[in-house]
Amino acid sequence: MKKVAKFLSSLLLCLGAGFFGSIFTTPSIPTWYANLNKPSFNPPNWLFAPAWTTLFILMGIALFLIWLKGFKKKKVRIAIVFFLIQLILNVAWSFCFFYWKTPFWAFIDIIILWFFILLTLTKFWKINKAAGALLIPYLLWVSFASLLNYSVWKLN
Repeated sequence: MKKVAKFLSSLLLCLGAGFFGSIFTTPSIPTWYANLNKPSFNPPNWLFAPAWTTLFILMGIALFLIWLKGFKKKKVRIAIVFFLIQLILNVAWSFCFFYWKTPFWAFIDIIILWFFILLTLTKFWKINKAAGALLIPYLLWVSFASLLNYSVWKLN
C-alpha cells in the first residue's frame, strides 16, 4: 500500500506542477502568444499539452523509483531536493514566459532549469539507472524548448 501511495503522490506532484504552470500559460496562448513571431521549427500548439503530460508522467515515475530507495538515505534526499528545484524552475518558466510575457527572463530561467535537470538526471542515474533514463526525454525536450525560447526572444 505504501508503494501505491508513493507512486500516486509522485505522479500527482509532477502533474500538479504541470497543471499549475498551465494556469499561467493557457490564457496567453490565443492572445499574446498567437501574435508573437516564431521560428519555422515551432511545433503546432496542440503538440505541447501531450508532450508535457508525457514528460510529467515520466518525471513522476522517476521520482517514485528514487523515493523507493529510502528517504533516510542522504543521497536520495539530495536527489529529491534537486528534483524539486527543477520542478519549481519548470513552473517558473511558464510564469516568466506566459504570465509576465518576458521571453528574455524565461530564457534565463530555462537555462538554469536545463542545468538542474542535468544535475537531477545525474543524481538519479547514480541511485537508479531507470530513474535517470526516464529524465532523458525531458532533458532533450527542454534543450529544444531552450532553442525555441531563445528564437522567440530574438524574433520579438
